[in-house]
Amino acid sequence: MSDDSETVTTPPDTSPDEEASAETEASTSTDDSGSPDEPTASPPETTGDSPASESGSSNGSPAPEGRLSIYKTYKLYIDGQFPRTESGRYLQPEDSEGDFVANICRASRKDFRDAVVAARETLDGWSGRSAFNRGQILYRMAEMLEGRRHGFEKQLMDFANYSEAEAREEVGTAIDRLVWYAGWADKFEQVFGSINPVSSPHFNFTTPEPTGVVAVFTPRNAPLLGLVSAIAPLIVSGNAVIAVVDNEAPMLAMEFAEVLNNSDLPGGVINILTGLRSELAGHVGGHRDVDGVIAYGASDEEEELLGVEGAENVKRTKFADDPDDWTSDDCQSPYRIMPFVEFKTNWHPVGV
Repeated sequence: MSDDSETVTTPPDTSPDEEASAETEASTSTDDSGSPDEPTASPPETTGDSPASESGSSNGSPAPEGRLSIYKTYKLYIDGQFPRTESGRYLQPEDSEGDFVANICRASRKDFRDAVVAARETLDGWSGRSAFNRGQILYRMAEMLEGRRHGFEKQLMDFANYSEAEAREEVGTAIDRLVWYAGWADKFEQVFGSINPVSSPHFNFTTPEPTGVVAVFTPRNAPLLGLVSAIAPLIVSGNAVIAVVDNEAPMLAMEFAEVLNNSDLPGGVINILTGLRSELAGHVGGHRDVDGVIAYGASDEEEELLGVEGAENVKRTKFADDPDDWTSDDCQSPYRIMPFVEFKTNWHPVGV
């Protein structure tokens, strides 16, 4: 009486090739119909240095073997939400090696108008908060960025061709800069305000107040640190901001928007649009509900366009250079707060 299973024995002096063949035969069994089952494939071996040991996230991190990367869709950031552009258009930036990174929304004039509405609606609440509370929120932004610093460092290396040391320095300086401006939130009024001597029986105070809704064309270099350095001095005084990002790695700005969304910042205080300056500059300069515009690294044509359009509604317009080294201490100063504040003088009678 014979057994249903087949036993394969290997002589002690069998060569390694013959052993592998014998193991393959042993893994094949016969079912009731007499036909052999398919051999079962063993999972691929992975090492700590192989792609399979990575997290598998898209946009710079390879997926484990056997699955496709999930490419991230970068949307806009308006009113504390992440809507797609109403136009349906998108940009396709490439990484440092020329490979596709992601589809990034290309903001339209309608998207900008939506951002202005959101900024205007939140302006009174944000400027009405205590300076101490605004400082707390900027500090919270730094905390959240610190928690994601390794991801930002990797993206700077992958998307902006930074070295590891340069990426580490940029992210670290961006965190420190947020903390630095957080400290100025309840101090710049004392430094730049004044108590004025008058000849009448009155107290006379001059205090700085925010200009209002400010549009900023962010620097073309330093995709993270340049953005932080442009936005922080505007919001610390109580302004609401619409940032137009047009640089080599705009996905860093939208990653930073996710930091903002988890940092107790009210929706609408910072709105971030990825798009083309050439398309939006004239509309930004001519929008009558925007109180100020600052453009970093603007060309002569952009300066002329923004200046002419802004003059129609007496918009405060300022132009700034793109420094080669945003990590320099010269790129942070309380005087960077002042271009977009107004000074209000109050008279109060002295009690008899």
